[in-house]
Amino acid sequence: MALIHRDAPYPHWEFEDPATGDRLRLVPERGGLISGWRSQGRELLYLDEARFADPALSVRGGMPVLFPICGGLPGNRLPLPQGDFTLAQHGFARDLPWQLEPLPDGRGVAMELADDPTTRAAYPFSFRLKLEARLMEAGLELSASVEHLGTDPHRAGATDAAAGTPLMPFSFGLHPYFAVSSLESVAVEGLPDACFDHLTMAPATTATQLPRLADGIDLLSRPAGPVRLRDRGNGRVIELQCSHPWDLVVLWSEPPRPMVCLEPWTGPRQSLLSGDRRLELAPGATLHLRSRFVVLDPGR
Repeated sequence: MALIHRDAPYPHWEFEDPATGDRLRLVPERGGLISGWRSQGRELLYLDEARFADPALSVRGGMPVLFPICGGLPGNRLPLPQGDFTLAQHGFARDLPWQLEPLPDGRGVAMELADDPTTRAAYPFSFRLKLEARLMEAGLELSASVEHLGTDPHRAGATDAAAGTPLMPFSFGLHPYFAVSSLESVAVEGLPDACFDHLTMAPATTATQLPRLADGIDLLSRPAGPVRLRDRGNGRVIELQCSHPWDLVVLWSEPPRPMVCLEPWTGPRQSLLSGDRRLELAPGATLHLRSRFVVLDPGR
């Protein structure tokens, strides 16, 4: 399997398994975006191509990457020991160009983003973020690694300045847009009774939120196992399988768009302020994350 550049329907890189026809479309220069995923002959992701054609607009579709925060901060303000910084909704990773290469095992691709002067102006840390996407039978495995490149103060040769390098706080998430036949045809399974409503920033119950899917919802859940997105209109069932600490799930709809976002996050909105599920890395440390989406037989 190889990476091939295509110009239509928009400039992108294509990675296809010739044995199955399963395919990924990738646009690394637009935030390391997985813009398409075809499995079993069907495209699973939604993409607003007209909006995508304008790079000044945020992407509506594909699988945008959320880093170093998920959601937004009050006034976009991030207070840190180094000072106050301005960090926009969902962070900067989805807006910056990434590097792309095939994986050595030939089963997928890797995209990488590293800090630069622009990122350090908003987030004063040296980091390397890597996202690997592997095609699997009726599924897609996603692995992320976050590395704090600051110098370990205990390492031989570390300077006094490096010895003051603080822990790097962050959250990580993906924002997959799944195409659906209609919002009214969708059922979501596997969510616990309690959730958090991002629209009101208040606790809520899943039973009161899901019936409002066609009106627009934005909820965060803490499931104990897989979550399934079932489309009764086309018989498609997609299961999100998460592993700690990448195991929070956000469900979002934006009518009238025929899509539902089923998103794995490591922490809730404002995690870096509240400390709730905030991740921190010491200089020189790396955190590995993994989740997968599986296309199930509709009878399951």
